[in-house]
Amino acid sequence: MRAGGRTFTMPGFGWPLRLLAVLAAGSLGACASFGPGGDAWPPVVFVHGNGDSAALWQTTLWRFESNGWPRDRLHAIDFPYPLARDDDGVAQAGRSSTAEQMRYLSEQVDRLLARTGARRVVLVGNSRGGYAIRNYVKNGGGAQRVAVAVLGATPNHGIWASELRPGSEFNGRGPFLAALNAPGPDGSEVTPGPRWMTLRSDDNDKYAQPDGRWIGAPGMATHVGYDGPALAGARNVVLAGLDHRELSFHARAFEQAWRFVTGRPAARSAIVAEPAPVLDGRIHQPDTNLPMAGVSVQVYEVSPQTGERLGAPALSRVTGPDGRWGPLPARPDVPYEFVVSAPGYAVMHVYRSAFPRSSDVVHMRPVTLAEAERGAGSVVTMSRPRGYFDLRRDRMSLDGAVPPGVPPGTAGVSAATLLLPAGPARTVVAQFNGERIAVRTWPASENHVVYAELHY
Repeated sequence: MRAGGRTFTMPGFGWPLRLLAVLAAGSLGACASFGPGGDAWPPVVFVHGNGDSAALWQTTLWRFESNGWPRDRLHAIDFPYPLARDDDGVAQAGRSSTAEQMRYLSEQVDRLLARTGARRVVLVGNSRGGYAIRNYVKNGGGAQRVAVAVLGATPNHGIWASELRPGSEFNGRGPFLAALNAPGPDGSEVTPGPRWMTLRSDDNDKYAQPDGRWIGAPGMATHVGYDGPALAGARNVVLAGLDHRELSFHARAFEQAWRFVTGRPAARSAIVAEPAPVLDGRIHQPDTNLPMAGVSVQVYEVSPQTGERLGAPALSRVTGPDGRWGPLPARPDVPYEFVVSAPGYAVMHVYRSAFPRSSDVVHMRPVTLAEAERGAGSVVTMSRPRGYFDLRRDRMSLDGAVPPGVPPGTAGVSAATLLLPAGPARTVVAQFNGERIAVRTWPASENHVVYAELHY
């Protein structure tokens, strides 16, 4: 792929897209000989974690597609209420129980099997999403419908195991996990039927720590070790250095999942570009994955050097009852600015790198300015939804300096915010391990907020 006489490469990979396309032509579809459950390409359901949405699976979906998996056999779900209750047995507005998550997953699997005619599915879960998978297989009839289950960074033995919040599903001594982890006659903690794999870090998962720092209790013993996500009876894989989110969304996590599902290594972990990607997604109500109607969305092509708009909007739309803002025929060599204006919320300017492939999970949620941000000239946040910032490991900068608010030690922060003084609009550059996003400042006094949202 050439743009303006230059060969376009994926940030962080360095492979020319034209070369990747040539390599892909000879191998896409070449791995359709395996068949868990007798299906050449079993449907794969991706299950997000606490507070998240299907959007986090974007690059994982691209990697599966780039290795030949049919797009219509890849399904990332959106739990309507993704946040867990404080006490799993007590109703809480806007929160979901483990039972509700299990039922929703069961419904999604049934619909996908009916649509595809497949007999069984592959389930891939991140963090809390692994709870829904395990609960569905053990208690919701999933043992006969699931061929393979991959759990990335699922806190299978809790984030803590103590008297703290005894009813929480994240308490390893609480009723939910105690029942889920009850060993079978052979000592296995996994339900027979599917093949199971867990992915965990060596010591860089913020929710598998012996100290309670990341749950607001520094110095408190959690009684959970670095191996908390591992399960007796599963294939347990350690991915050294990866953080809590990367254990599901990093290229190394994809490679492990692909190998476990198919029985052989992936042809590539790089993402093969499409010549004419189409983008779509939903605007979700804050803290939920419920669609939001009446939201104005404009999308602009912007300069990769400065973030300045390159012309009129490529798309201008107001969301309907389904919350959909697209579709947008996009270019794989141009970054974009998404402007989201929802009544009662800040005007969001979300800058994204070029999208190499189509995606229908470009979801966004409106935000409000915090009180401390209202007095700033401009508010610019560098966000990494699929991983955290690690000062020991990553090369990163925001406006030419180390991003503020990133602590040393275990990676656990995925957003860094600059409060800039008032002044003329200017360019701010966010850089992370080869991905570079240029944004423009917008006045906070006029209720604008700016995001540089990283793909990788």
